[in-house]
Amino acid sequence: MKEGIHPDYHPVVFRDGAAGMSFLTRSTATSDKTIVWEDGQTYPVVDVEISSASHPFYTGRAKILDTAGQVEKFRRRFGRER
Repeated sequence: MKEGIHPDYHPVVFRDGAAGMSFLTRSTATSDKTIVWEDGQTYPVVDVEISSASHPFYTGRAKILDTAGQVEKFRRRFGRER
């Protein structure tokens, strides 16, 4: 890789306030806030609104829409024109 053209890639903690979950990963994201992680090291922390711990799709609380039924209802009601 060429020197000086890539962003700084470093360990960052992402924290989901809604689910109370945090995870340590590597990212180019930066933050002025820091947190002391389980290993005793201090890392920048980025607060996120939604993660896999709080997203309805991943938690099983997603509402499934019956789009196929709605399309059939529309076709029965208004007919299919070409």
